[in-house]
Amino acid sequence: MSDFNLQPETLEDNLIKLIPLQESDLEMLYKVASDPEIWENHPSKNRYKREEFQFFLDSALTSKSAFIVYDVETNELIGSTRFYDFDSENSKIAIGYTFLAKKYWGSGHNKAMKKLLIDYAFQYVNTILFHIGETNIISQKAIAKIGAAKIGIVDFNNSEVPYFEYQIRKEDWV
Repeated sequence: MSDFNLQPETLEDNLIKLIPLQESDLEMLYKVASDPEIWENHPSKNRYKREEFQFFLDSALTSKSAFIVYDVETNELIGSTRFYDFDSENSKIAIGYTFLAKKYWGSGHNKAMKKLLIDYAFQYVNTILFHIGETNIISQKAIAKIGAAKIGIVDFNNSEVPYFEYQIRKEDWV
């Protein structure tokens, strides 16, 4: 499992392209994230504010496992996602910290992004986890549509809002 590169150069399909996040991407990414509607259902409702988003950006860069997301057709930067909590001993990793520009909600871009990440990760692990805030109903529905099962409640990042933990196992992924 030591050959699992958490930030491969490019993951791409006919809808989206995932490219490793670089420091030079931060201003462009903040332009997408500065829409308050993106964060309405999220536990961090003020993440659209620069000072709130800066922590998110810094941790994304430090993780060395974050991606920016482009729409293939328009080459527009539309969001970000990342791997986290890689556990080689138990053969699992989490996918999250995901957001997309609102105009791409319900368009298939989120599903395509998750599929690219899941397909890639299942080359190295047997279980993929997702942590979604109790109030984020849109993301809960989206993750259920791709086949993730809710397995419990977790304390995620010391949040005041409970998070649900979902999983997809390699043997269940089609």
